[in-house]
Amino acid sequence: MVTTNLGRTADGHRLEVAAEIDAPAERLWDLLTHTSRWPEWGPLLSDVTCDVDEIGTGTTGTLETTFGLDVPFRVTSCLDFRWTWDLFGITATGHRVEPLNGHCRVVFEVPVLAAGYSPICAVALQELDEIA
Repeated sequence: MVTTNLGRTADGHRLEVAAEIDAPAERLWDLLTHTSRWPEWGPLLSDVTCDVDEIGTGTTGTLETTFGLDVPFRVTSCLDFRWTWDLFGITATGHRVEPLNGHCRVVFEVPVLAAGYSPICAVALQELDEIA
């Protein structure tokens, strides 16, 4: 079940769109940090162009959206099961995995001003659950 709550992250208040997924945290972290996997669970992505497959702080690339817009991205942090990025140079969604007993909780941290993106995150969580 996907939940949405207002939470406080390292980057301030965010809408936290989250789901518990019956898979190890490492498996979900792998799906979230390998750009080749993003189109599998990202409902608005058709392709990703990036020099590396596994992201880290400073990774840059371009997202090809399903509606034909190319979006430049830059990973601003990637540490301890949490990564954040900028799209078009604007702070965007954070991604984190919280290990639980034999499963995990995956959270998308949506800036409050981008609350309309929350339903897309809910679909992405459902896709991640199916893949995992």
